[in-house]
Amino acid sequence: MLFHSLEFFVFFPVVVLVYFIIPKKLKTLWLLAASYYFYMCWNVKHLLLIACCTVVSWISGLLLGRCKRAGRRAKWIAAGSIFFQLGVLVFFKYAGFILQNINAVLEKMGASAWELPFSFALPAGISFYTFQALGYTIDVYRGEVEPEKNLCSYALFVAFFPQLVAGPIERSKNLLGQMRSIRARKIGSLFDYDRIAQGLILMLWGFFLKLVIADRICILVDTVYHAWELYGTVELVVATAAFSIQIYCDFAGYSTIARGAAKVMGFTLMENFRAPYFSKSIREFWRRWHISLSTWFKDYLYIPLGGSRRGTVRTYLNLMIVFLASGLWHGASWHYAAWGGIHGVYQAVGTMTDGMRKRFRERAGTDTRAFSFRAGQVLITYALSLFGLIFFRADSLSAAVGICKRIVTKLDPWVLANGTLLDLGLEGKEMVILFAALSLLLFFSLVREYRNETPEMFLHRQSTWFRWLLLVILFCFLFLFGMYGPEYDESQFIYFQF
Repeated sequence: MLFHSLEFFVFFPVVVLVYFIIPKKLKTLWLLAASYYFYMCWNVKHLLLIACCTVVSWISGLLLGRCKRAGRRAKWIAAGSIFFQLGVLVFFKYAGFILQNINAVLEKMGASAWELPFSFALPAGISFYTFQALGYTIDVYRGEVEPEKNLCSYALFVAFFPQLVAGPIERSKNLLGQMRSIRARKIGSLFDYDRIAQGLILMLWGFFLKLVIADRICILVDTVYHAWELYGTVELVVATAAFSIQIYCDFAGYSTIARGAAKVMGFTLMENFRAPYFSKSIREFWRRWHISLSTWFKDYLYIPLGGSRRGTVRTYLNLMIVFLASGLWHGASWHYAAWGGIHGVYQAVGTMTDGMRKRFRERAGTDTRAFSFRAGQVLITYALSLFGLIFFRADSLSAAVGICKRIVTKLDPWVLANGTLLDLGLEGKEMVILFAALSLLLFFSLVREYRNETPEMFLHRQSTWFRWLLLVILFCFLFLFGMYGPEYDESQFIYFQF
């Protein structure tokens, strides 16, 4: 069930209304049933998989609660749960990739290729809910959270439908605590007008990002990337820049809808994006982009590996491991690993040259507070992220390398003046709509960057006439220019494939 489908626009109001009016003791069970139904709409068989991951990690948490923390028995229990969750993820997501690479080696050796005796579809959201269950197990093992004794509360933490399929990857210290407190909430608190209004505004903004911007600009991106051999420097750079907007609006759109839906029901999910393209360094970029995943890797992989505490070489190695893992988390393909590796190199080089660049600026008398300096940092960071996105968006590693070669060798500046850019899938009218929508995106991004306010916070603080004016504009854009309808093939959110 897609957020922007007719089914969801029936499903969500029913779930919320029933949740508000039923007795407290039934609320957790109702939301769990609704979440499982939401997941069953993708594939009924995969419900058994998420149930198994839930039960194994829940039992592991109970057993860990009875053990002496960091004792040998606790280590074996935690390791068993972690091995199970990772085993499920590797089997369903990476079995084909591993076998493909084994067969490539066997082919060079003249041996017969291996084949899987069965085929299966990638379970929706498996990368998200397994990581959430892994985080819970590690938190309990570390003694940072108490084991959850109520299976329904824990199952709802793993399968909560707004963030089940594409995150954000929530921590047990945040979301599980909210699941535990459902029965303690007063009836009056559920009908908080301001909270519900802010949640609906978040959902509206998320739908705007997805349907008006992401699904429109993806036409241009697909046109170029599906036939990249036919295009030169300008078209490929424009398409890559367009993809940076597409993936941001697509994923931030999903996260925003998820946060809004949860807020309507009285739950708070973490902010997953914070104006990432205003970052002044790649290190800062990863503090603003896919925050739930980057902080997950920091807390559960980078720090356990030693972080920056075991010397310079080990720090760089740990960074590369984390970013290669992040790349492969996004997809079982070498071009995703290359994207992660590129960002790992960025981080290592940035850390390595940090002192040298600081001394250079001091000797040159550079005013680091000047607008031009900060703007230059933003532009350089964005350009570096664009180079990485070529490997993320390309269909293969060889295609990514080919695109990079054409960008360097097939210079075609004349297309900026001959109208070629208007022949990349989007006609003049669509380009006007897109630029108008991007203006709204830029406005709210500037508000987020310089006022530190999310869209619903900003609108809540405005005068009634201004708030309703912006809401009407957003709704009209969504209703008139959203990419949906009988002739439109519903586009899944990009991160559903991960």
